[in-house]
Amino acid sequence: MRYAILGDIHSNLAALESVLEALEDEVIDQILQVGDVVGYGAAPAEVIAEMRERDAIVVKGNHDAACVGELDTRLFNANAKAAVDYTRERLSREDLRWLADLPLVQATDHCVLAHGTLPDPDRFEYIQSTSEADPSLDALDRPVAFLGHTHVPVTIMRLIESPDRTSYTIDHAVNLEETTVALVNVGSVGQPRDEDCRAAFAIYDTATQRVELRRVDYDIEREADRIVRAGLPKMLADRLFLGI
Repeated sequence: MRYAILGDIHSNLAALESVLEALEDEVIDQILQVGDVVGYGAAPAEVIAEMRERDAIVVKGNHDAACVGELDTRLFNANAKAAVDYTRERLSREDLRWLADLPLVQATDHCVLAHGTLPDPDRFEYIQSTSEADPSLDALDRPVAFLGHTHVPVTIMRLIESPDRTSYTIDHAVNLEETTVALVNVGSVGQPRDEDCRAAFAIYDTATQRVELRRVDYDIEREADRIVRAGLPKMLADRLFLGI
């Protein structure tokens, strides 16, 4: 199997379209998405339509949960809350039901998907260190889990040569044959925060046990203009150019 894994699209249609175009040159059996389909951006309905049309396997992120009333928006900053309100007003009942029905964790034959952590996934906690990764690594019942939430691509793992030690790498290619378990944060399609404004995604080939973290350019001007014209906070447009 060859999976394409997309993280944190955040209603960024131009970025998603560029990723999907890049995938046309690949043999992909299934698209996986690790949450936050919506939020921040101005094209929530269009992005949901793309995911549904492709029968993507999708898990729920914190912005998805907020949009269907499952997470208190008082936990969000003003810009994020404005985007949640905007999204709620523009999604159909069917789209809102689709978001509400998304699972928090989903397993395939080869991997697990979650937005933040595997234990207590409804808390949407961040994994930003090896110590924060340990509970999810301990809970993992597949060789690899794909995550999002931080918008920063990184792999946290336990190597076969040192299974009691948790380490990490920011390499763009990871050989899972060298690991006992691994958490791969695939970064963000629609709002990268690693100072690289290109859309991020990953490809996982189960035959070779390789994960490749990839980037692709997209029309940021177009998406930023869409955000501004929608009346969303300008900061949400400006940050796309900076990758923060």
